[in-house]
Amino acid sequence: MKILVTGSAGFVGRNLVENLKNIRDGKNKTRTKIFIEDIYEYDRTTTPGELNRFCSDCDFVFNLAGVNRPQDPAEFKTGNFGFASQLLNTLKKYNNLAPVMLSSSLQASLSGRFGTSEYGKSKLAGEELFFSYSAETGVPVFVYRFPNLVGKWVRPNYNSAVGTFCNNIANDLPITVNDISVELEMLFIDDLINEMFDCLEGKAHRCEYPKASVKIDGVVYDGLTPRSNDHGRYCYAPVTYKATLGEIIHLLHIFHDQPQTLMMPQIAPGSFEKKLYSMYLSYLPKEKIAFDLKMNVDDRGSFTELLKTIDHGQFSVNIIKPGITKGQHWHNSKWELFIVVSGHGLIQERKIGADEVVEFDVSGEKIQAIHMLPGYTHNIINLSETENLITLMWANEIFDSNEPDTFYEPV
Repeated sequence: MKILVTGSAGFVGRNLVENLKNIRDGKNKTRTKIFIEDIYEYDRTTTPGELNRFCSDCDFVFNLAGVNRPQDPAEFKTGNFGFASQLLNTLKKYNNLAPVMLSSSLQASLSGRFGTSEYGKSKLAGEELFFSYSAETGVPVFVYRFPNLVGKWVRPNYNSAVGTFCNNIANDLPITVNDISVELEMLFIDDLINEMFDCLEGKAHRCEYPKASVKIDGVVYDGLTPRSNDHGRYCYAPVTYKATLGEIIHLLHIFHDQPQTLMMPQIAPGSFEKKLYSMYLSYLPKEKIAFDLKMNVDDRGSFTELLKTIDHGQFSVNIIKPGITKGQHWHNSKWELFIVVSGHGLIQERKIGADEVVEFDVSGEKIQAIHMLPGYTHNIINLSETENLITLMWANEIFDSNEPDTFYEPV
């Protein structure tokens, strides 16, 4: 399959092209039904001759080219309707019946606050052009009305408030918010790319957009919300998220402070928090990619907290010098896992009130996880005379100096 991507230098285009390359080059093996021979990239620098060649040879077209924020509103029609006409006419010129995808916008609905949008009007005109093209040629068209598109590489201070917030907070720059209660619907770029792949595989999600105030199956629609329909005129990406500006900014400040607090927020698989955090990290300046951790150093070695979580405890690393013993304490309800990753040591545990000592010979040559049991005093001894003992430690709860649940007693 030879794929033409217009607008390839833009936010969506760049993400799509790089992920198509992963499939083409065998790096992404999750889409075995897609075989890619060539990827034709069209942007503002592409010559008319190249566009002719691309349109004569391609098997599928992703039309992502468009104008978002021109200096003159008249450019909307040129960028969002004019090029679409040129593209479709060039395909017809070569009698190329390749399926075509169109990147449109919810603003094309002209519903609610978008009722007078010049951008929306230009997008709607582009949609109708594609539907007419399909009716005339029989070519399948896939028209997507996207909400706010977000994710890595989105351009800040352009057409994405979320991108601007990520960039400014990551770089300690001020942000301006007029109303934190405003809610955004967001489509993350990775979810969009997955839908584009579904489209290539013939599994595009079809929908319709019921007009505002229309009630269907007990649901009142607003003209902006897709309703799944296998025979719908439009297509949509099914995974989107809604959050207020205040919620977004609150999370971004938590992400920003993580190197100081070491607190990692809940980032469940597929969650909004997980995807927003990933986006935020893509804006970090190089001086923030690495950050120092506080090492608590004494004659025995060092102890460093690495990461804290809301409900899954904390991670630390313990470095013990040769011949040194650490620990010699027990807990009522706290428990830990000790994982020696380098060196040679001995872990001892003894139940409080009993005499039997359970011992574990540990080393970085055979990595094991050893439970430190509640109600057992325990220690860890570096058996080497020359090498440090390095242990990764996990505790089920964050250390609280007011209630440490830690009591000295030799094993």
